[in-house]
Amino acid sequence: MYNRIMSTPERLIEATRELLWERGYVGTSPKAIQQAAGAGQGSMYHHFTGKPDLALAAIRRTAEEMRAAAEAVLEGGTSAYARIEAYLRRERDVLRGCPVGRLTMDPDVMGSPELRAPVDETFDRLRGRLAGIVQEGLDRGELTGPLDPAALAATIVATVQGGYVLARSSGSPEVFDTAVDGLLMLLSAHKGPSS
Repeated sequence: MYNRIMSTPERLIEATRELLWERGYVGTSPKAIQQAAGAGQGSMYHHFTGKPDLALAAIRRTAEEMRAAAEAVLEGGTSAYARIEAYLRRERDVLRGCPVGRLTMDPDVMGSPELRAPVDETFDRLRGRLAGIVQEGLDRGELTGPLDPAALAATIVATVQGGYVLARSSGSPEVFDTAVDGLLMLLSAHKGPSS
């Protein structure tokens, strides 16, 4: 399934990431990981102490990629509204769901402080980054109040994560797009003259 040029640890991490996204922690057996990675049991336990250690490496990698993808569209250069819009409209596999958000539904991940930490950190950092952008917009007059940056950041993240759930339940990405359109319509009422 994975390129043989990749190192064995890389193949194991990538296989675990995919399986966690598709099946969750309990449904991701060491045997399934080994098969997907094309690695033997000895290789897996040579590089990782066990499934929790490998799952942690996979969750960290997924969280890092999600943060990098968000940051790529949230970087400066345009107005606060434009950066928020770019984040909300960036390309996503909506029907597959968010690989980090789906981990919040997994009781085994949420029940483990170690596995949960990268998930919590990712959402905390995302909300903090979005709140900072909202505050920048307010400070520059691109957005007008009353707006609470932390509350709006939480609303943005909730819209995206809830949009994934609604799209998956309906089998249509249109529901996600409708949620994004609705939030942007509300936010556009707060665009300032310098936006």
